[in-house]
Amino acid sequence: QVQLVESGGGLVQAGDSLRLSCAASGRTFSNYAMGWFRQAPGKERQFVAAIGWTAFKTNYADSVKGRFTISRDDAKNTVSLQMNSLKPEDSAVYQCVADPTWAVVVAGTGRYWGRGTQVTVSS
Repeated sequence: QVQLVESGGGLVQAGDSLRLSCAASGRTFSNYAMGWFRQAPGKERQFVAAIGWTAFKTNYADSVKGRFTISRDDAKNTVSLQMNSLKPEDSAVYQCVADPTWAVVVAGTGRYWGRGTQVTVSS
């Protein structure tokens, strides 16, 4: 069992930055691929970014490439999402996901999910 708790969301203006964090507990964190998804009201959950067992393997949605950066700190059991140049369309609940399998994380069918943190970007 892995527990995931997100933090760092908030209300910001367009162009601002936010850094989301996901704290994991319960299992060996370094054995898990990690990812971020987001869901806005009335819309389907959308892949944002993923990072593999090693920080060298990452993947981003086209809509966030060049603006968002995912990273992990296995010593602290955390994965972070640095979000720069935020846009109103980035507003959503952001959830962290963990699974031993990379493809499952990217596909959005990971085994463990956090409850999410709200990000709201005003224009």
